[in-house]
Amino acid sequence: MKTASVSRRELLSTAANGFGMLALSALMADRSYAGLAGAVGPHFKPRAKNVILLFMPGGVSHMDSFDPKPKLAELDGKQAVLESYVAGPKRKWLKSPWKFGRYGQSGLAVSELFPHTAGVVDDLTVVRSMVSEFPLHARANVFFHTGRNFGGFPSLGSWVTYGLGSANQNLPGYLLLNHGDNPPGGMENFSNGFLPATHQAMSVRAEGTPVDNIVPADADAVQRIKMQTALEQDRAFAVKDAGVDAAISNFELAYRMQALTPDVLNLAKEPESIKKMYGLDAENSHKRFYSMQCLRARRLVESGVRFVEVTPPNLFGSNGTWDQHDQLKRGHETNAMVTDQAVAALLKDLKSRGLLSETLVIWAGEFGRTPDTGNGDGRDHHTAGFTIWMAGGGAKAGLIYGATDDVGNKAVENVVTVHDLHATVLELLGLDHKKLTYRFGGRDVTLPDVHGRSVRELIA
Repeated sequence: MKTASVSRRELLSTAANGFGMLALSALMADRSYAGLAGAVGPHFKPRAKNVILLFMPGGVSHMDSFDPKPKLAELDGKQAVLESYVAGPKRKWLKSPWKFGRYGQSGLAVSELFPHTAGVVDDLTVVRSMVSEFPLHARANVFFHTGRNFGGFPSLGSWVTYGLGSANQNLPGYLLLNHGDNPPGGMENFSNGFLPATHQAMSVRAEGTPVDNIVPADADAVQRIKMQTALEQDRAFAVKDAGVDAAISNFELAYRMQALTPDVLNLAKEPESIKKMYGLDAENSHKRFYSMQCLRARRLVESGVRFVEVTPPNLFGSNGTWDQHDQLKRGHETNAMVTDQAVAALLKDLKSRGLLSETLVIWAGEFGRTPDTGNGDGRDHHTAGFTIWMAGGGAKAGLIYGATDDVGNKAVENVVTVHDLHATVLELLGLDHKKLTYRFGGRDVTLPDVHGRSVRELIA
């Protein structure tokens, strides 16, 4: 005899105790959030359990950070001839305003912009041959996060939580630690797309109340009665509705979060030495807030959150904080001052706790910047070659991978696309990018779509 398919909601609505009572009893059961989210589970043994993405929107200049180009010093001020969307007769080569030194056993060249990161270079996997496809911030940001240049598709963090769920039933699997604003592209960068709503990022602000409505307005008993009454109304739905099921899961999770989230985000119990290492004692408020978010990121992955993204404050206009078309020196120095100490502290802190080996940290922007200038004071958007780095989580430490040409204009060795990066991240998490699929629009969709390969050379 063929068994009829019954949805979770239909089963609960016909149960003797009623939907509300069963939903409330489930809240108290010892269930994993992975089960609620319908996690696929790893395809093979993972090297990493969690991801922290340190996203640097606006476009960090690769030849001013981790990919020095002495040739630019020779050409500085001379007319530049480049085949790019910003090419023109008045453009001139621009040397880096900063000196570079070599650090660690890897001998990685690091700009004086990043003195703290220079102290942890042997934990880094530096990719100097990244390429993107879109020189516009919003499209490039969405492309970096979702593998598509338009909205409506799940972000990397959403795919990760869809594949693996969360190790903590009282916290979301995907958290965005920002400063109350988002980079160009907005929440489309962090959207669940067509995946269930439980996989969208939840924002945690640096300033003010971190999460709205997380402190209960009513006593626990009153909340239970209200939730029971609201959920009983779901019995009126006679047809399956995935959106309603996802909303119910979110309500259940929100209820559980009230107990744990304030404690995880509260840094009062952290030793003063740790706070100082991150930079929470800085006079600059932007640096303090960014340091706070990086420390929270460690606490969150320590508590079982699967994917955490941290974005810096947008200090220079609406296009991303690293977008220096002019005042390159002032802008990049300010941004590096705000972020560098906390980034290095995060790696040190994770490593000292034995967490770096299972936490993949990614430092990246949406694209790089041109080796020439149109005004003598800044660099423009550049997609043909830029630098990112990873650390921990099974990435090969101390590796410098790929190269751009002698002026930093184009990736010429071991080119890595955004799709390749996505496939590599998934592999480190034990997920096969070709098998992690979701049925949408009449076909099985993946994160890199029909593109991308896992770059095995980046894996330890």
